[in-house]
Amino acid sequence: MMAAAADGLGSIAIDTTQLNMSVTDPTAWATAMNNLGMVPVGLPGQQLVSDSICVPGFDPGLNMMTGITPINPMIPGLGLVPPPPPTEVAVVKEIIHCKSCTLFPQNPNLPPPSTRERPPGCKTVFVGGLPENATEEIIQEVFEQCGDITAIRKSKKNFCHIRFAEEFMVDKAIYLSGYRMRLGSSTDKKDSGRLHVDFAQARDDFYEWECKQRMRAREERHRRKLEEDRLRPPSPPAIMHYSEHEAALLAEKLKDDSKFSEAITVLLSWIERGEVNRRSANQFYSMVQSANSHVRRLMNEKATHEQEMEEAKENFKNALTGILTQFEQIVAVFNASTRQKAWDHFSKAQRKNIDIWRKHSEELRNAQSEQLMGIRREEEMEMSDDENCDSPTKKLRVDESALAAQAYALKEENDSLRWQLDAYRNEVELLKQEKEQLFRTEENLTKDQQLQFLQQTMQGMQQQLLSIQEELNNKKSELEQAKEEQSHTQALLKVLQEQEINVLTVALVNQDRENNIEKRSQGLKSEKEALLIGIISTFLHVHPFGANIEYLWSYMQQLDSKISANEIEMLLMRLPRMFKQEFTGVGATLEKRWKLCAFEGIKTT
Repeated sequence: MMAAAADGLGSIAIDTTQLNMSVTDPTAWATAMNNLGMVPVGLPGQQLVSDSICVPGFDPGLNMMTGITPINPMIPGLGLVPPPPPTEVAVVKEIIHCKSCTLFPQNPNLPPPSTRERPPGCKTVFVGGLPENATEEIIQEVFEQCGDITAIRKSKKNFCHIRFAEEFMVDKAIYLSGYRMRLGSSTDKKDSGRLHVDFAQARDDFYEWECKQRMRAREERHRRKLEEDRLRPPSPPAIMHYSEHEAALLAEKLKDDSKFSEAITVLLSWIERGEVNRRSANQFYSMVQSANSHVRRLMNEKATHEQEMEEAKENFKNALTGILTQFEQIVAVFNASTRQKAWDHFSKAQRKNIDIWRKHSEELRNAQSEQLMGIRREEEMEMSDDENCDSPTKKLRVDESALAAQAYALKEENDSLRWQLDAYRNEVELLKQEKEQLFRTEENLTKDQQLQFLQQTMQGMQQQLLSIQEELNNKKSELEQAKEEQSHTQALLKVLQEQEINVLTVALVNQDRENNIEKRSQGLKSEKEALLIGIISTFLHVHPFGANIEYLWSYMQQLDSKISANEIEMLLMRLPRMFKQEFTGVGATLEKRWKLCAFEGIKTT
């Protein structure tokens, strides 16, 4: 099966010169992982990235064949480009455990691995840096977590090509680039290697991608055609050909009011086609005569509509006259309220509201009266046009109703103007009275208020000055006391710190001597202790300035979760020639550090 898979990948073409291409943006790798939403896992068989996130790549700018226009991937109907996920979430790679090997992530401080430009429709990846002892089964075990593998082609030079079933699986495989692969628990160089996963160019991938592009182009053309057909206006109904039977049916339709519009269209088409001849002239004449009979009906309908419009105008005018009358009554009420007898009994707020209401009502009344006068002017103009069209004898006649309407309109205008004049007079009188009262009160009150205000401000300033002086004296005395207390406490602290340091150093030195004497007689009890001593020696050799017991215990906890800090400290104290304890810092910063002294012990012996 592997041979067939290798044959299936025979068309893969790799340009090795592009594998070392540098990345211009150092955060490009992290941004790509964030956009894909990849989360590391620690269980075999679990997917690295959900399938719903990865979308097959789509290049709309590449024309595969002549005659096929590129497709915009942002078209709402296709849904090829999902909304970008939030880029604030940081990608944290973890250790991945498999049955036959373990993958360790690279240092996050190092730059991300470089990748080449992704070919269109890429389903194949190049995997370099494999361990020399890695087999196809181990490679399949690691990369089958990314998706279904169709073929693996392994080379003798520690690299291979893997072809997946879908494009989004390549994004999952690229995530493993930079991981260090170790087979089992071996430390041999042949059983470890750093993976480099990159996009690969394959003719089969490009061919499949071209087929998909052509299919999408066909679907887009079909969708656009359906949309154009849907938006195209409907075609007019087909006109039947002339015959005596059809002519008889059309004559019956022309007599029917409900089918007249459809029948007259057919008759016009027949006449324009040239269907009229000596044989059919009489039949066409009867149909034209039937069409002429509808002229009287249409004129009657027009007359009825005009009559309805005149009645509606008259009703509107009557309703508007009634509304205007009510407005006049409301304005009359407001004007009566603003007169001297009633106005003095209202409060200032009530007067203000009444004045606002009156002005608003007058504005509305004037607008309604102007509208009514406009309607009457239009009627007069229409009547004058009718009189000009009539004979000279009719022009001499005077319509009594029109004269009465004009007289009524003039009377209403006169009343409204008289009411407005009365309202304006009342407003002027009120304003004069208010101004006189304000002038009298302001002249008397301003001088007294200014004197009182100045006296109050002077008293307030004097009180503020006295209080500020008292506070200043109190603060000076407090500051002197605080300085004395501070100097006294500093002297006491220095004495106490010196005493504590002396007592602690003497006690710790005595205790260390006793412990060292007791533990020199003890030797190593097990192979585990020897292993721990080797690891601790390596760790302390890397830290020449020493390390405290908590830091050493946190490092050992990663290797053996059951070990405790007391066990490590007891083991170090049992070997005084290999490890020594020193004290650094003063007072509260006093700290015990362990250092490796095995090299010094060898020299002394």
